[in-house]
Amino acid sequence: MSELVPQASIHLGKTADWVVITPDAVWVGSTGPNAVHRIDPRSNQRVATVLLPGEPCAGLTIGFNSLWVPLCGTPTTLARVDLQTNTLAAVSQPGPAGEEGGIAASADSVWLVLDKEGQLARIDPASGAVKQRIALPPGSYNPLYRDGMVWVTRADGAQITRVDAASGGVLGSLATGPGPRFLTGGDGIVWTLNQGDGSLTRIDTRQGGTSKAIALGTPGHGGDIALGGGMVWTSMPKIPLTAVDSQTGVVLCQWTGDGGDSLAIGHGAIWLTDYNAGTISRLDLSDAQARCRRSPGT
Repeated sequence: MSELVPQASIHLGKTADWVVITPDAVWVGSTGPNAVHRIDPRSNQRVATVLLPGEPCAGLTIGFNSLWVPLCGTPTTLARVDLQTNTLAAVSQPGPAGEEGGIAASADSVWLVLDKEGQLARIDPASGAVKQRIALPPGSYNPLYRDGMVWVTRADGAQITRVDAASGGVLGSLATGPGPRFLTGGDGIVWTLNQGDGSLTRIDTRQGGTSKAIALGTPGHGGDIALGGGMVWTSMPKIPLTAVDSQTGVVLCQWTGDGGDSLAIGHGAIWLTDYNAGTISRLDLSDAQARCRRSPGT
């Protein structure tokens, strides 16, 4: 990782985890303090910190002029941060099924898995109330909304389930690698990062859900995945970055070293956390891409 010199590095707390991008900001979660932080990508400066009544533990998503933050604690809750005022607007129940879950927003709802039995909730963004509960395979935790569908990985198994976002109807499941958790998607492709064997699964939703397995050699707890610049980017502690060609599925390059865990792509940059150091770094996206092209497979 020493060859990727950060354009900026910002210390946020004891730990730094979960990143989401908006057109004018980068939001990052932390513990010590339990908070989310707003970074201005024009200045690379933290411009706001919003303290939370619990640990941000299961992803971040943007929707309805708000940042949605699942919180672990007793009980678990869901926080809503106003993007205009950078203030905590509401805290509601129920909350996430547990750590390393996720959250998604569609055109009319927020989606969150509530328990280890796989109960997916459709949440009214105005009131915070659960409008619909959908039974998924037990051990499903992480939702992603794309193209009218909510895709939910089953971390306690080896599959991903499709849900029609309009009706809430379950449309079936597709096989993945073992322990799929974090996922991303675009252009008719859904990608899952599989913690069980450190692989990717590439699912072509336009061709009946055909899939391809891609070995990364990055198994273990934690991690993240994002799509940007024609590449799929993954992160795991000690293997902070791996880049895969989004068209061919070929592993282009991999960086090892300290840091890693969560990432997002936006504003011409890779925003990468070092969980244990409590920092987020801005890496130039074009520089990382160029290094991959010069030294593919390394």
